[in-house]
Amino acid sequence: MFGITESQLERLKLQYPEGTIVELISMENDPRPIAPGMLGKVLYIDDLGTIHVAWQNGRLLGLVPGEDSFRVIR
Repeated sequence: MFGITESQLERLKLQYPEGTIVELISMENDPRPIAPGMLGKVLYIDDLGTIHVAWQNGRLLGLVPGEDSFRVIR
């Protein structure tokens, strides 16, 4: 998300607070993507709007809203 506004960033932080569990549906633009169906825990959201996730396979990799497809589990 290039050019994210402060209000968009705040909305993301409210929608995906630290500890939120997400499930990856697809990650198309990463050379080493996380497998679909993998669960992860949101760690934080940076100033660019990337949602940083600790995945159950031990990897740490960010989600880019609008590019990566995922859903909230809880």
